[in-house]
Amino acid sequence: MEDRIRIFIGCDPNDCDLEQMMVLEYSLRKHASLPIDIEWMRLSKDPRSFWFSDAATQRGWRTETWATPFSGFRWAVPAFCNYEGRAIYMDTDMVVLCDIAELWRMPLPAGKVLTGKGRKHSWRFCVSVWDCAAARAHLPPIETLRSDPQSHQKLMRYFADRPELIQPMPSDYNNIDGEEKPVEAIRILHYSDMGTQFSHRYAFPRLEKEGRRHWFDGTVLPHPRHDLSALFDRYYEEALAHGLRLDDYRTPELFGMTIKESQRDYAGNRRTRKRTLWQRLGLGR
Repeated sequence: MEDRIRIFIGCDPNDCDLEQMMVLEYSLRKHASLPIDIEWMRLSKDPRSFWFSDAATQRGWRTETWATPFSGFRWAVPAFCNYEGRAIYMDTDMVVLCDIAELWRMPLPAGKVLTGKGRKHSWRFCVSVWDCAAARAHLPPIETLRSDPQSHQKLMRYFADRPELIQPMPSDYNNIDGEEKPVEAIRILHYSDMGTQFSHRYAFPRLEKEGRRHWFDGTVLPHPRHDLSALFDRYYEEALAHGLRLDDYRTPELFGMTIKESQRDYAGNRRTRKRTLWQRLGLGR
């Protein structure tokens, strides 16, 4: 097993996610027993970048069907690694409460390509350990991956239909918005509901002062778990106290408008929002 952990984190290219990035990196390093190398995956206007995208000429990454500015990047991790070794993918809206080496050392038996949370045909890959070599046979060439606007959805279906390729991992390494568990039982907290993210109360006022808007265009609501909100605030303050600064995470050049699906009708998840009978039946918002 490699003695440095390679972690790939999907994030926004216009400095909307600075608070999330700072808290996630601090939480990773706070608990890690091995050195960590982080690749921040964010869209770039630089043609030399692996994450290059130009919507006007339809070159590079095609993002128009993505829910976030980084949704499809997870499938590019093995190619970035030259299909060698092991790598971890994470969304940026997470707080790590364990030694990430636990996940890094998770067994991937022969024939398994990546880890996931779920069962049967329902899987989440917002935290995944990749066997980059094994992935090569199941992923399209990187240029195809970039140029196909549907590649993210296609690969979600591809792996969901082939559960034999997925190594199930314990649920608490991708705990979605608390899942009615105490903080002590959570290994990695994923505050997944885009409308109730703890970072919004920092990011939205900051962006307004900078004359910009956040990429999430849906309704912002309070998170129902006050203890998790307090946890994020504590890690935010700890990060600053240890010398981290939001400016450390700014991109050298803002990307500009991202082409993605609107989240104006975003309804969150059952952990954060109560559903009416009509919503549960799929007959209303």
